Amino acid sequence: MSSRPPTPASNSAPDDDPVRRRRAQFAKWTLLANRVGYLLLALAMALFVIAFAFGFSPTMASLIIGSLVVSFILLAPSIVLGYAVKAAERDDVERGF
Repeated sequence: MSSRPPTPASNSAPDDDPVRRRRAQFAKWTLLANRVGYLLLALAMALFVIAFAFGFSPTMASLIIGSLVVSFILLAPSIVLGYAVKAAERDDVERGF
């Protein structure tokens, strides 16, 4: 219902532009890494509560530390890359690309 002509950003699909296609791929992978990373963080917290209630064992400590380490390895780059993808998309919209 707007009288403005469509901008190039609104009428170009991500499949047309290789940069947008690559950016969409990064967004998909960062979303997956975020979900898995936070799931592992929640698992580590649940394991800690279970170990606290029933007693710590070397196996339980290893599981807690392992899930925390993998969680941090996944979350650190995925959070940064997720913000980078969002900033690049916002910049494209502001510039009219």
